[in-house]
Amino acid sequence: MKRRGRSLEIRAAEPSDAPAMSALLSELGFPSPAAVIVDRLKTLSTVGAKALVATRGGKVLGLLTLHVTPVLHRPTSVGRLTALVVTESERVKGIGRALVEAAEQVFVARGCELVEVTSNRRLADAHSFYKRLGYEATSLRFKKSLSRANQSMKPTAPGRKDFSVFATDPVRGLSPSR
Repeated sequence: MKRRGRSLEIRAAEPSDAPAMSALLSELGFPSPAAVIVDRLKTLSTVGAKALVATRGGKVLGLLTLHVTPVLHRPTSVGRLTALVVTESERVKGIGRALVEAAEQVFVARGCELVEVTSNRRLADAHSFYKRLGYEATSLRFKKSLSRANQSMKPTAPGRKDFSVFATDPVRGLSPSR
């Protein structure tokens, strides 16, 4: 997917974008080394998720991650925006809007009729941004850290990682790992 406008290009993130994506995620408050981002990009592609970047003149200025989630309680899959950040010096220039519009096109193409986004309560500017794009606050999100539980889990087979309790099958969804 490539979308251009006013020299801004929206495209799928590539491993070579990882250093710039690392800097953007740090601005968002989620520092991640470039090498880890390369691995995560591979994982995202295996579950049908995407990371999009906004570039101008070859420089990565913004990042958005999206996921399509099949659910039982709705007639269609739900699109989720899971991260959106534009480098501070380029904010309020339409880059975030362009990234969200590109994601919405992906969601429509994949049959989604609803898009969800979660935003930290302290990010009032982000809330205003989403409202300007037609999003409405409809529910609360609750979270629970499982990091202690993950630390106590032991791999059950050589080479098996702690987080692989479930495997994703693109046809059947989540199923217990073997």
